[in-house]
Amino acid sequence: MKKLIVVGGGGFAKEVVWLAQDCGYEVAGILDDNEAMHGQKALNIDVLGPVKNWKKYSDCHFVLAIGSPRIRHLVFKKMTALGEPKFATLIHPNVIKSQHVTIGEGSIICAGCILTVEIAIGKHCILNLADTIGHETVIGNFVTLAPMAAISGNVTLADYSEVGTSACVRQGLTIEKGGMLGMGGVQTKHIPANTIFAGNPAKELKTIPQVEE
Repeated sequence: MKKLIVVGGGGFAKEVVWLAQDCGYEVAGILDDNEAMHGQKALNIDVLGPVKNWKKYSDCHFVLAIGSPRIRHLVFKKMTALGEPKFATLIHPNVIKSQHVTIGEGSIICAGCILTVEIAIGKHCILNLADTIGHETVIGNFVTLAPMAAISGNVTLADYSEVGTSACVRQGLTIEKGGMLGMGGVQTKHIPANTIFAGNPAKELKTIPQVEE
C-alpha cells in the first residue's frame, strides 16, 4: 500500500485523509505549520510537524489539502524550494468521468463529482463534493471549486481562481487569473483577474492583490 502525507491540518485536510484512504493509500501523517497541532492527532493520524519536514518523509507521496488556491500555491513553493516532492492525484472511486478528461498532478477530485467530456484540469486543483463540470471546460492550476459548484460547458477557469459553494457558471464564460465567484453566485459575465464577484446575478464586490508567482 502506498504511503501518503496530507499537507494541511484544517477541516478539509481531515476530509482528504478519508478520501485518500478510500483511494487505497495509507495515510502516514499530516504536516502543518500550526505549532499547536504538532504532536497531536487528527482522525487518529499523527501531525508530524511543519511543512518543511517533508524531506524526512521523501519516500511518501504528498497532497496539498488546503482550500485557498493562494495559500496552497505558497505551500507548494515552500516545499519545492527544498526539493522535488512526489505529489499524488486523488480521485474518489465514485467520481463519474469520461475517458476524455485529463487531470493534472496533485489535484483532488472528491466524491460525487461528475466530469463529462473534453475537460482539462490542471495541477493541484480541488474539486470538492458533488461538483459538476460540463463539456470543453479548461481549468488551470491551483483552482478551487467548493461543494456543489456547477460549471457549464466551454468555461475557462484560469489559474488560482475559485468558485464558492453552490455557485453556477454560465456556458462560455471565464474567470480570469485569481478571480473568485462567491458562495451561491450566478455568473452571467466574465470575471476579471483578481476580482471577487457574488450574488444573483453576480456583481463585482472588490479587487484583491494578484498572486505572487
